[in-house]
Amino acid sequence: MTRQAFFVLTALADQPRHGYGILREVEELSAGEIQLRVGTLYGVLDRLTADGLIVLDREEVQQGRLRRYYRLTDDGVTALEAEAERMAAGAGAAKRRIAEGRGTGAPARPAAAGPAGLGPPTAPGLAGGYA
Repeated sequence: MTRQAFFVLTALADQPRHGYGILREVEELSAGEIQLRVGTLYGVLDRLTADGLIVLDREEVQQGRLRRYYRLTDDGVTALEAEAERMAAGAGAAKRRIAEGRGTGAPARPAAAGPAGLGPPTAPGLAGGYA
């Protein structure tokens, strides 16, 4: 799932929204990292609709313009929950690995260079590791 799709689904998690409302909500939820253009948004909405993750909730005319409101389907909720769990697990793994690296007290070192300083080492050292 793309980050854009994730944030669009997240924007629709609590209530149906129309396009402009989705744009604003995605920007807010992503702390400004994702600023969708209208064309991009409707491409994402079309894909999510085709995948059965969202549906058209209703259409309203406001100030002479048609607003389409989208909402999550049950499959959309399931997909969003699964993606959130996947992302949380990945973040947890990264945090554990960082803590383990810091816990050794040894600073991170770049990989040793091979012959003439080019590329990785080519000959194994003691215990099968590379020197």
